Amino acid sequence: MKIVLLVVGKLRDRNVAALCDGYVLRARRHLPVEVVEVEDDRALARRWPAEGETIALEPGGESWSTARFAQQLEDRMTRGTRSLTFAIGGADGLPAALVARASLRLSLSSLTLPHRLARLILSEQIYRALTIIRHEPYHH
Repeated sequence: MKIVLLVVGKLRDRNVAALCDGYVLRARRHLPVEVVEVEDDRALARRWPAEGETIALEPGGESWSTARFAQQLEDRMTRGTRSLTFAIGGADGLPAALVARASLRLSLSSLTLPHRLARLILSEQIYRALTIIRHEPYHH
């Protein structure tokens, strides 16, 4: 399975970018992980995958524990899902038309998170979930 983070905007803060890059690099030891940065909602719509499963990060979406997040990834890996895309909108969130095309809506927190912080949390949770699946010690 390949994981794609489809995100609006670039990380301008070098510290946040370094943290995100670190988690993505660690996750790539287990699965291919690609980060696709787009400029705006129109570019996001053009890059929205036609195949595979897309999860829209949205307030009001399903709320998963870390253990459930890991289980959801493992289930998709076991089912043979080829591509799993996580979509993160810009400062105004994802356009409703794109959210309607998503397979699932996922909320990382009941708090409103800046999209750059959501990207960091998602990157870390992907890596953490993969360590749980592989029974590695990071998640303890």
